[in-house]
Amino acid sequence: MKHSLKKLVTATAVATAALTAPIAQAGYTETKYPIVLVHGVAGFDSVAGIVGYFHTIPYNLKRSGATVHVASVSAFASSETRGAQLANQIVPWANAQGGKVNLMGHSQGAPTSRVALTLQPNKVASITSIDGVNKGSKVADVIRGVIPADSVIEGGAAAIANAFGTIVNWLSGANNQQQAIDALWTLTTPGTNALNQTHGWGVDTSNYCGTGPSSVNVNGNNVKLYSWTGNTSFTNVLDVLDPPQALLGLAFVGQSVSTSDGLVDICSAKMGQVIGTHYDMNHMDAVNHTLGIRSLWHNPVTQYRSQANRLKNQGL
Repeated sequence: MKHSLKKLVTATAVATAALTAPIAQAGYTETKYPIVLVHGVAGFDSVAGIVGYFHTIPYNLKRSGATVHVASVSAFASSETRGAQLANQIVPWANAQGGKVNLMGHSQGAPTSRVALTLQPNKVASITSIDGVNKGSKVADVIRGVIPADSVIEGGAAAIANAFGTIVNWLSGANNQQQAIDALWTLTTPGTNALNQTHGWGVDTSNYCGTGPSSVNVNGNNVKLYSWTGNTSFTNVLDVLDPPQALLGLAFVGQSVSTSDGLVDICSAKMGQVIGTHYDMNHMDAVNHTLGIRSLWHNPVTQYRSQANRLKNQGL
């Protein structure tokens, strides 16, 4: 009898766990405000509605309750231009659910989101920077230094980049302006420093490797700020994007901060509450490219889901 009772209690506990686990999982990413994913330079929302810049990430946020939108801003433009585009896009999304949005910006998507905060402070609940260019990129510095300003080389490079941006527009159904030279400048250290004079929310502008405030008050609106980044440029021999990122990562050799994700060093990526700078991922792994080929030791999708749950627990 005692043995049978023990088996019944055990079976009941297992059944209860099986029933309650899906319920808890179903609301794991259910934030109060919608999540808006903001792409970086040369990015897009999706190609023909099939291939997304944030590969599988929207789905993996939505499946546990989140409302997710993917912004469509210029592939090549200044952060100010992209930020103005984003500020307009988030208004209807915010108005449809709770009045605000949680912005998650990758690479140039981080400063783009900070500009949008300046322009629409009452529509932004939080900003999460993901491998963000918050204090400039040494890679952009090197490229800007190699290409002579106002030269034939600069004009040719800009024409190629703008043409690529036009193709991105066509494939993604967008109609965003393309300004390649402005995009390059805004990602350099001087260009980002200039941006941060007006839109430096969460960025420590006095200490390059310092950490800015985890929340800011913008015109009476309290906004939470977070960031994380990878710390390596090469993670998987099967990923065709890893060799060029490893090559670009050479720009950081000999610098005071040499640890980078291939395009941005860990100090530049810091903004607000730093969740981590130790993740085994490079710049494109951070958005689960190429088609999810990444390090065996870190799943970026889990990072987004954890952040959504963090926002949920903060009432955001």
